[in-house]
Amino acid sequence: MNLFQPIAPSLNGSPSPSPVVCENNEPLIQLTGAHPRIFMEPIYYQQQISNSLRVIHVREGVYERLQQVLTLLPQEYCLLLYDGYRPFQVQQHLFSHFSQQLAKRMPQLTSQEIVQATKKYVAFPSKDAAHLAPHLTGGAIDVTLADVHGKALDLGTAFDEMNEKSATRYFEQHTHENPLACQYRRLLYNCMTLAGFTNYAEEWWHYDYGNVAWARRVQAQAAHYGAVHATIQNHHVKEFRFL
Repeated sequence: MNLFQPIAPSLNGSPSPSPVVCENNEPLIQLTGAHPRIFMEPIYYQQQISNSLRVIHVREGVYERLQQVLTLLPQEYCLLLYDGYRPFQVQQHLFSHFSQQLAKRMPQLTSQEIVQATKKYVAFPSKDAAHLAPHLTGGAIDVTLADVHGKALDLGTAFDEMNEKSATRYFEQHTHENPLACQYRRLLYNCMTLAGFTNYAEEWWHYDYGNVAWARRVQAQAAHYGAVHATIQNHHVKEFRFL
């Protein structure tokens, strides 16, 4: 397969309306030293956000699929992970922070319009199965491409940048703006989706497996991963349980 083929317009297809959660009790695992081609920059810990994690955690099945990605990805590329499992308190902080940023940028919007605009970039902090924030499950990963030294490559925007260029297919319509970023996005997208992940169309870095967001995109009736509650101590997961 051509790993640099264009990203198709129908990223999310026709989503399944309301998949149920059938928790498979797959454990959260930490990725420290997990693979020589996986680098990590736990971005929210670096930003000193309360209850953020010093080490990135994902479900076991997510890690297995990241290993599959690396068998597809040419040897001169690596993966750089920014976030995986995200504690509920961190999700709340991020939603509030991005709402405040948008309110400053667009003062003409009402409070409700700010909430809706924020949801484009940050999931509402909900544990409800029908509206479950993807990162609360351990089935979401924020990832980019890196060189063999772990240095992030240019995929066209910064991680968490809130503008139209963050949309995964932006450079498919504006190839001339950054041809290399377009190629890198294609490579990341094709390798990730071949390994079973789905992408959130508004963020080139966000991929899901096994959670409700993933189930909707692949039109599955059930998600494997529900919400996980973790007890955080000194920025580490002390224990966790499935909700």
